[in-house]
Amino acid sequence: MSVLLMQLAGPLQAWGSSSRFARRSTEAAPTKSGVVGLLAAAQGRLRGDDLADLAALKFGVRIDQPGTRLRDFHTAHRFDTDAAMPVSERYYLADAVFVAGVEGEQGLVEELHRALRDPVFLPYLGRRSCPPSRPVDLGVRNDLTLEDALARQEWRASRWYQRRHRTQQHVELEALIEATPADGAVDTLRDQPLSFDPLHRRYALRGVRRITVPGVPNPTARVPLPLSHDPTAVLRGA
Repeated sequence: MSVLLMQLAGPLQAWGSSSRFARRSTEAAPTKSGVVGLLAAAQGRLRGDDLADLAALKFGVRIDQPGTRLRDFHTAHRFDTDAAMPVSERYYLADAVFVAGVEGEQGLVEELHRALRDPVFLPYLGRRSCPPSRPVDLGVRNDLTLEDALARQEWRASRWYQRRHRTQQHVELEALIEATPADGAVDTLRDQPLSFDPLHRRYALRGVRRITVPGVPNPTARVPLPLSHDPTAVLRGA
């Protein structure tokens, strides 16, 4: 098994799992359906194509920079008649950074990696109005599980956000890992993609377990002075 890691960072992101009608919400972290859609687009798959192989991948995401939730009132007009569309209420995550990963058979993961580096359709972060601000590709890990790959990846938060925590040599980050029946009681999310066909989009429930990733190094941390340092030693001739 192999793991493909992705960096999801941009001015705005939107990862909806329960959007209906004029209210378009966003989850606090990327959804499996959103990331699978990104990968399918990179491969050039059409919305009506079979997704079974991508949906079977194990998915996980680490929250490196949670961002801020914001609300926008969206207006639009029909192109052909110029008639006004209903005003919609749309939610986004601003200044968020995530590390997402999918785990699966090595051949498929390598195909997805090649597609991510040379995508047929450009990637976006949940909605077409949300382009990434950094390279998405973080490479393939062939010798690690999904949990280990997320734990060993360097902290990808923005520099200004890292400096806010410069008193900490290491930080703890939250991660959401796709659960299995053996994991017992877990959270559920309706973001398991079954079909992206615009005429009949279908999603199933998926188990999610939350874990803490400890000991992630902070590259901007202040290095404390040695405890043995004595600034008056030179005055005593020591």
